[in-house]
Amino acid sequence: MRAAHDTGTEMLRCSLDDGVATVIFDNPDKRNALSGEIRRALPDLLRWLDEVSEVRVVVITGAGEQAFMSGADISEFGDQRTSPEARATYDEAFDEIDRAWAALTKPIIARIRGYCLGAGLVTALRADIRIAADDAAFAVPAARLGLGLRFANVEPLVGLIGGAHASEMLFTARRFVAAEALAMGLVNRVVPVADLDAAVGDLARSIADNAPLTVAASKAAIDAARRSPVDRDLATVEALVEAAFRSEDYLEGQAAFADKRSPRFQGR
Repeated sequence: MRAAHDTGTEMLRCSLDDGVATVIFDNPDKRNALSGEIRRALPDLLRWLDEVSEVRVVVITGAGEQAFMSGADISEFGDQRTSPEARATYDEAFDEIDRAWAALTKPIIARIRGYCLGAGLVTALRADIRIAADDAAFAVPAARLGLGLRFANVEPLVGLIGGAHASEMLFTARRFVAAEALAMGLVNRVVPVADLDAAVGDLARSIADNAPLTVAASKAAIDAARRSPVDRDLATVEALVEAAFRSEDYLEGQAAFADKRSPRFQGR
């Protein structure tokens, strides 16, 4: 059963269908640019997705055929991103979004078609898995706008594709086609446009059908592995692993294997 969730704005839509939540950035006049309206609504939505047990996997994407997200809304920069005081307020809004992304314990898949630029690329980097159509284009145009890039946005890019590729992307501000993004490890997979929905849908379904507690433990362990040893929360990882072993789902998995049937996991 498919149900819509009210985010408070038509620019950010969310629906839940059999464990798969789909979040759509919908700002068609500006190729799904990350407007202030979306920024204000996003943290509460991400917290809701984390709290609702029925949500097993989250797919993020852009409305229409032109863009995943074309970046931040540049028309807002004059008022909101020029003076030090305005920039501090603007950056705090992004900090809140970053904290909400980091706190989301559900697996995240980015479905990328068309432009994935600037803040759009930063948003895609919050996903655990990125699937791109062959018409996707990636760039960080900051060097052509004269704005400064925050460390919080540069670090995940370097961590994913390495310093050399990140340097070329940030220094040149040029657009990279989907094949280049795949070669540098920016995306997991590139598929024809006609196959994008099926590829993302099959991937999301395969994750949603698996044991939620095991997936949560795996996501926490992967996050810890990306951090420096002093910043790793291994106690939480071990607690999640233990919870999986003590769960009804663990017993269900064994029973399903013995009975040669598909398991029916409940997340408990």
